[in-house]
Amino acid sequence: MILEQAVLDVVPGRESEFEWAFGEARELISASPGFLGLELLRCLETSSRYLLLVRWESLEAHTVGFRQGPSYERWSSLLHKFYSPFPVVEHYSSALSTSASVV
Repeated sequence: MILEQAVLDVVPGRESEFEWAFGEARELISASPGFLGLELLRCLETSSRYLLLVRWESLEAHTVGFRQGPSYERWSSLLHKFYSPFPVVEHYSSALSTSASVV
């Protein structure tokens, strides 16, 4: 599993509009092969900042399957107009795997 992470700085005053557009965009990404789930969290200290966490089966499911797929253009047109500055997207994989409890 790969975790995609992006801090989304939305233009102040456009948060409600962004959240509505994200609801529509969510349908696009969730239909993408390799998509496992997502969370969109709003920052408590900076109300126009969001944290997007998306789980993918593989890096390629995001970078090739979704970003080069038929839904990405619509995703971009729905959401990219809200960001200032444009977000940096990073991908993470598990560095430590264990089933034992920590004492």
